[in-house]
Amino acid sequence: MLATPQFAHWDEPLTLSSGAVLRAYDLAFETYGTLNADRSNAVLICHALNASHHVAGTYPDDPDNRGWWDNMVGPGKPVDTDKFFVIGVNNLGSCFGSSGPTTTNPDTGKVWGADFPLVTVEDWVDSHARLLDRLGIQSLAAVMGGSLGGMQALCWAIRYPQRVRHALVIAAAPNLSAQNIAFNEVARQAIMSDPAFHGGHFAEKSTIPRDGLTVARMIGHITYISDDQMESKFGRGLREGLKFSFAPEFQIESYLRYQGEKFSEYYDANTYLRVTKALDYFDPARATNGDLAAALSPAQAKFLVVSFTTDWRFSPARSREIVTALLDGNKDVAYAEVNAPHGHDAFLLDNPQYHAVVRRFLQRVAA
Repeated sequence: MLATPQFAHWDEPLTLSSGAVLRAYDLAFETYGTLNADRSNAVLICHALNASHHVAGTYPDDPDNRGWWDNMVGPGKPVDTDKFFVIGVNNLGSCFGSSGPTTTNPDTGKVWGADFPLVTVEDWVDSHARLLDRLGIQSLAAVMGGSLGGMQALCWAIRYPQRVRHALVIAAAPNLSAQNIAFNEVARQAIMSDPAFHGGHFAEKSTIPRDGLTVARMIGHITYISDDQMESKFGRGLREGLKFSFAPEFQIESYLRYQGEKFSEYYDANTYLRVTKALDYFDPARATNGDLAAALSPAQAKFLVVSFTTDWRFSPARSREIVTALLDGNKDVAYAEVNAPHGHDAFLLDNPQYHAVVRRFLQRVAA
């Protein structure tokens, strides 16, 4: 399946949760499949921290650049593009085509850098709603995502209840735990304390805080993998024996450095700060004095909530909080707790049970 990046521009101001106003902005997106005559078969895919609008397929001139959820979305796959019109959108504040720290501030003509305002999950959902308006889609057959994308799906069901018929909330949580906020803060400090960061204005200095980004990714990556998976894949294996140095001697050290250094080559530091802050801020029950059932009360969608047994970043207990709150509000919800050894990253991987659950749910949506 071939993919084509598209871009939409708005000159209508968008007021953000912080009170800041984007006078003009762009969203990068891709679509797959065909929108039916009554425009009722659209599925919106919301992406997680370091992903983008490139959900599935490859590009004609870059066949190795495969979409981050290509095993889930496509002809005959669980999200079947023979039945659904699938939309992937890059969030505001990202670094993959939508307006963000790496794009030009229309008011100054310079790169936004550290001046790009902080954004929230609610801001993303509001901007996505404008994109659907532009595409002439008033009602979504489904909105779905994993991790931060699952939080966006949950937000969609609350914020635009009449526009969402089904919501798939995968490997997510109703808010971040204190431990998760702590991990994010340590990662941000790694970036901001890099001498090459220059207060976020590193582009003006022709530098990149690669060391900080590398450490931030290493911290994050540890939380995405289960302890069992890390042990079975690496254990205490050495690369070439003990060297009595601070160079990577253990295989796990080498792996984490590789992942971190690769990440620092393509991801923007200011984007990382903003996306992790959006994660920290998400808490729909804040507006209802901690009552999640009350926060979810506007939702009219039918829900599928999926968790993974070894996911300790967004544990099954956090998904069950969502399920309990939905049931307390007499909402229609199905729940699957999938036995998978991979930790949080399981939502991105091939798992027959997981894919069968999603496929069956969406078959009913299509019917």
